[in-house]
Amino acid sequence: MATVKAVTEATPSWDPYARGCPSRDLLDRIGDKWSILVLGELGEHGVCRFTQLRTRLSGVSEKMLTQTLRALERDGLVLRTIYPAVPVRVEYALTPLGETLREPLKALKEWSLRHTTEVLAAREEYDARTS
Repeated sequence: MATVKAVTEATPSWDPYARGCPSRDLLDRIGDKWSILVLGELGEHGVCRFTQLRTRLSGVSEKMLTQTLRALERDGLVLRTIYPAVPVRVEYALTPLGETLREPLKALKEWSLRHTTEVLAAREEYDARTS
């Protein structure tokens, strides 16, 4: 508990709504379409190979998945492990920091499942009004 307290006290007061703020950068990364799906997939299924992720995340291009995984690795949320084999095997998993996102992502997923019907109805109503 002392470690958490020390980190909290040392944290600058950042404003995630201010341009250029590191916390805004982080929210942009986590909220990115493919990042949230990659993090959710790794959170639900654990360690995955690149091809498994690409198959499970239908619609993502190889280039976009590569960029997303690199960015998440850079941010310390995803661990990339290379196994020297023929062919080379690469696996991705959440880091301990990435694991801390599992509950918030689960809550977002549950919210979206619970409210999809309402959102679709709101879209239809809006489209009918504006067309």
